[in-house]
Amino acid sequence: MSSDRLDMVVVGAGFAGLAMLHAARALGLAVRVVEAGGGVGGTWFWNRYPGARCDVESMEYSYQFSEALQQDWVWHERYAAQPEILAYAEHVADRFDLRRDIQFDTRVVSAAFDEDRSEWRVTTTAGETLRTRFMVMATGCLSVANRPDLPGLGRFRGPRYHTGDWPHEGVDFSGLRVGIIGTGSSAVQAIPVIAERADHLTVFQRTATYTVPAHNRPLPPAESAAIKADYATLRARAKRTFSGIDIVFNEAEALAVTPAARQREYEARWAQGGIGFIAAFADLLRSAEANATAAQFVRDKIGEVVRDPAVAERLAPRHVIGCKRLCLDTGYWRSFNQPNVTLVDIAENPIAGVVEGGIVAGGRTWPLDAIVLATGFDAMTGALNRIDIGGIGGLKLAQKWAAGPRTYLGLAIAGFPNLFTVTGPGSPSVLTNMLPTIEQHVEWIAACVAHVGARGARQIAAEPGAEDAWVAHNAEVASRTLRSTCASWYVGANVPGKPRVFMPYIGGFPTYVKACAAIAAEGYAGFHLS
Repeated sequence: MSSDRLDMVVVGAGFAGLAMLHAARALGLAVRVVEAGGGVGGTWFWNRYPGARCDVESMEYSYQFSEALQQDWVWHERYAAQPEILAYAEHVADRFDLRRDIQFDTRVVSAAFDEDRSEWRVTTTAGETLRTRFMVMATGCLSVANRPDLPGLGRFRGPRYHTGDWPHEGVDFSGLRVGIIGTGSSAVQAIPVIAERADHLTVFQRTATYTVPAHNRPLPPAESAAIKADYATLRARAKRTFSGIDIVFNEAEALAVTPAARQREYEARWAQGGIGFIAAFADLLRSAEANATAAQFVRDKIGEVVRDPAVAERLAPRHVIGCKRLCLDTGYWRSFNQPNVTLVDIAENPIAGVVEGGIVAGGRTWPLDAIVLATGFDAMTGALNRIDIGGIGGLKLAQKWAAGPRTYLGLAIAGFPNLFTVTGPGSPSVLTNMLPTIEQHVEWIAACVAHVGARGARQIAAEPGAEDAWVAHNAEVASRTLRSTCASWYVGANVPGKPRVFMPYIGGFPTYVKACAAIAAEGYAGFHLS
């Protein structure tokens, strides 16, 4: 690939980067995608840990920009596993001949805005400097592994793995004593699979996790065909929901119905499976008292499954259900009935350190042959802050975000002209079905770039006042919900020293789409063209 001037550089070849490349080509732009990995797929390229699976149903976790693609691709399970999702991303790249504009195994090191030329100068690990008019950061919300600074970890003589950066050749845990740190979504998926193979699995849990059953199953061709026969209706219905997912949001309030009616609704949602459980009643994320009824229901379910009452008690979360990511599981709690699985509560007995042969916690050493870090990600801002991005007057993005991320719509950043973020902080992103959210962002960015060209302008930049207003609105909306009340990665609490700011927009997908459309219809209100 040459280092000629480009119209657009896209950082990342996950689902956001692929969609942006396809849309930019349709505008006739000269575009290049720079991707750190050796293939497409983004998070699904890196997250190959045992049991990795999407928590949005596969018929909805897919692109909508091509009806032929929707009709042709065949999903085989209700919730697709990582290999199938990666195969889908690779199919899209091949079907639309996207690879010829993707530069793999290359990271963006820095990007500096040249105010005189109205262009970005982008340097990469390949030693080149790219000049481009527009930059689109499709770096993903969950793409930078959060690696804990455990004393002595480097001395451990066995292999260490992180769920977010798993060996592509896979790992055989047969006959090994394995320790896994963390009980978030990745761990909930990995633990049952690792427990089947390992000689012994020790789970180090700091915070117990609410999970609901996935009830995953094969997807019969007839069911898939019925959906495809009227795909447009499903898509339209999903876009009207808070999360952009086709689940039924009950308008009744938990405290307004009888305990018996409440129990029936919870049982029905439980039998159905999926994240629709949290939509059982309209007040579950507004009222602590209502939320407590759902939380207790799940705790009771744990007690029904886990045979040892003491273990069941340690597995029972005590925080607000829904303020941390609600996990889907397949056999998670049952794993703790296995004689080869041990639960260690590191909230009461923190990890003191790592030695050559294991982990020290609770005054004893737990002997291990391998360690799995299921410690999540530096979410939403991690990938952006790891690139040296300089805007107007040399202002560094990391400096601007020192007290927390600030964006206009999660799409643009004041002081950084011609730069866009796909599902950036301040957008619904991780609280929604990521694929429709990505496509909405990509379509908006493409239309904005076309508008700039039609006006004969060289730059478009978010105005500081508009950004301030959106940041304030985002914070105000978050303050209305229980989701912002606990130490979750939504607020950066899992990364030491990270500012505590509720990062995604929680006003709902339809409200957000309406706001974006209104701003565009008003000639991109809150933006300055020059």
